[in-house]
Amino acid sequence: MRKSGTWMTIWDDRILETLRKEGGKPVGELAEEDGIRISHSSVSRRCKKLAEHGLLTPLGNGVYTITDSGKAYLDEEYDAENDVYLNGNGSRDGQTASQTSES
Repeated sequence: MRKSGTWMTIWDDRILETLRKEGGKPVGELAEEDGIRISHSSVSRRCKKLAEHGLLTPLGNGVYTITDSGKAYLDEEYDAENDVYLNGNGSRDGQTASQTSES
């Protein structure tokens, strides 16, 4: 089971899943996806929030791509609430995403 953050919505999972499958995309294209049924402005807000929490990276001009933490979250190897990688598949037990980027 995915360990979502209390700050997350169901649309965050859809955004992450789409970016993982299709690669980096602009907010406008994400808002037009069949599986994402929220407005352009809502997609933009969600992408900004996901980026603030390290699950997406903004590439500029409204384009976002998924991070390793975002992929780990989808694979149930990352706790988004506590910013911690979970045990399994050689993940970084007990380290936060920010700690792993500093190593």
